[in-house]
Amino acid sequence: MSLSEEWIARGDRHVAKTYGRYPLVATRGDGCRLWDADGKEYLDFLAGVAVNNLGHCPPKVVTALQEQAAKLLHCSNYFHIPAQIELAELLCAHSFGDRVFFCNSGAEANEAAMKLARKHSREASGQDRFEVITALASFHGRTIGTISATGQEKVRSGFEPVVPGFKFVPFGDLQALRAAVGPNTCAVMLEPLQGEGGVNVPPPGYLAEVRRICDEFGLLLIFDEVQVGCGRTGRLFAYQYEGVEPDIMTLAKALAGGPPIGAMVAREKIAESLGPGTHGSTFGGNPLMAAAGVAAFRTILEDGVIENCVAMGDYLRERLEEFKGRYPIVTEIRGRGLILGMQLSVEGGEMVKEALRRGLLINCTVGNVLRFLPPLIVTRQEIDEAVDILDGILAEQ
Repeated sequence: MSLSEEWIARGDRHVAKTYGRYPLVATRGDGCRLWDADGKEYLDFLAGVAVNNLGHCPPKVVTALQEQAAKLLHCSNYFHIPAQIELAELLCAHSFGDRVFFCNSGAEANEAAMKLARKHSREASGQDRFEVITALASFHGRTIGTISATGQEKVRSGFEPVVPGFKFVPFGDLQALRAAVGPNTCAVMLEPLQGEGGVNVPPPGYLAEVRRICDEFGLLLIFDEVQVGCGRTGRLFAYQYEGVEPDIMTLAKALAGGPPIGAMVAREKIAESLGPGTHGSTFGGNPLMAAAGVAAFRTILEDGVIENCVAMGDYLRERLEEFKGRYPIVTEIRGRGLILGMQLSVEGGEMVKEALRRGLLINCTVGNVLRFLPPLIVTRQEIDEAVDILDGILAEQ
C-alpha cells in the first residue's frame, strides 16, 4: 500500500463523506504545482477552486502569516485589530464600498449580505420587504440560508423546507427579472459571472440594466464575487467590466491567498443598518487571517498579477479555441480572464479523472463544462503543458 493509499484509508474511517474526493493526497504546493504524498507532481488548473489565485504558498502571504503568528493569533472582535482595519481600508479604497464586515467564508459573507438587505429594506421602506431575487444556476453557499438562495435544485434537495423569501429567474433574462419584482422584494443577488453554474458570462449591458431596475423599484443590488473577485476575471472585481456598482458585494476564496476569510462590502448608508449586536463572527477578520489578506491584496495590486491574468487569460482562451476546430465534442469556450469554461457535447467527468492521472488538475461543472481556474501567476509554458495534456485526452474520445 502506498503512502497515499494509507492516508485515504485512514480518512475513510473518520472524515465525513461530504465530498466526492479524487485519489490525490495533497502534501505540498509551490506556485502552479501540487505534489501528493507519494511525490507525484501535478499542474494545478483548479487552484483550490479559485482560492489560490497567487499560487500555492505565495511568499508574501507565508511571511505575513509567520510574522503575525509570532505576535497574536486571535483576539475578540470586541477589540480593534490593526490588520483587519488595514484590510478594510484597502477594500474600500479600491471598490465602491465604505464599510466591511469580515467572516470566514463565502457562504457566511452571503448570509451577512442577505441579513443586511432584509434589515435595511425594512427600515428604509417601513414595509415588510424581505424577498431576494436570484438567478437560476447560481451558487451562493451551503448553509440553509444560502442553499435557499441558490438557483440549483440539486443543492437544495434533501434539506427542505428551505428558507422562504427567494425567487429565481434565468440569468441574463431582464424581462423575467422585472416580472419577478413584487411588493415584498428587497434585493437582487447575482454573480457577475456564474462559476459553479457553468462559467456563464452575462449578456452585454445586462448588469447595467439590472442596476437600473433596482434603482427604479428601490431594491438593493448584491454582487456575489466570492469566486470571480480578487482579480480572477482580469479586473480587480468582476463588476468593473461594465462599470456597474452594487450596493453590497461579497468576497472570500482568494481574498487571503489561501487562508480562510470572507468579507461583505457595503455602502455607508446601507451598512449602518447592522449596528452593534445585529451580526457577528467569532473568528471573522482575526489578526492571522487579516494579515494574510493584507499581504494577498497588496500582491494583487502591486505585483502585476492582474496584468498577467489578462495576458494569460487571452492566451489560454486562444489555445482552447483551437480545440473547437479539431474536436466536434468541443462546442464553446467562454469566460473572462482566468475563469474559462469549455462546453462539451458529452459528459466531462471521466476526462477530469484522466487529466488527474496525467498530472493535470481541472474540474467539471453542470456535467459537461470543463472549468479552468489556474493561479493568476500562470505562465505560457504551463498553459502549453496543460493544453498538451488536454489535447491527448480529447484525441481519445
